[in-house]
Amino acid sequence: MEDAGKKVLLDTDQEVVRLAKSLIRAAHHAVIATLDPRTGRPIATRVGIATDADGAPAILVSALAAHTPALRADPRCSLLIGESGKGDPLAHPRITLHCDARQIERGSTEEARIAERYLAHSPKAKLYAGLGDFRYFRLEPVGASLNGGFGKAYALTAADVLD
Repeated sequence: MEDAGKKVLLDTDQEVVRLAKSLIRAAHHAVIATLDPRTGRPIATRVGIATDADGAPAILVSALAAHTPALRADPRCSLLIGESGKGDPLAHPRITLHCDARQIERGSTEEARIAERYLAHSPKAKLYAGLGDFRYFRLEPVGASLNGGFGKAYALTAADVLD
């Protein structure tokens, strides 16, 4: 039974916002959750990530990956970012971004900017970035949930995680 008097979400302050932004900008991979267009069931897969200039995550994905047709059919997704270290993995900070995915137009100035940032952050991606079935998606945050460790839960806005 839940204690009605206990506040589950804590107030967001600048330290929490800094933690959220640092988790997002430092990450090289995350788990993306999408909805399978054939079954409607959730699917979760690992993706490489970088950030655009304003801090929005960008991913580079193959058309062969399960999440790509899912994002094309329904752009709603969530992205779980955070590394576990020694000890209890639930004691380490992590953030879930609630996003709308947008495929980046090939040959656009936006694609050039995102590609430059992505490949600077993940140089090994140069091996497949130029392959014909790979595309960049920008994940537009609409909100976020930050878990800073046990008993440290926060709800954040898009403005909290973007510059």
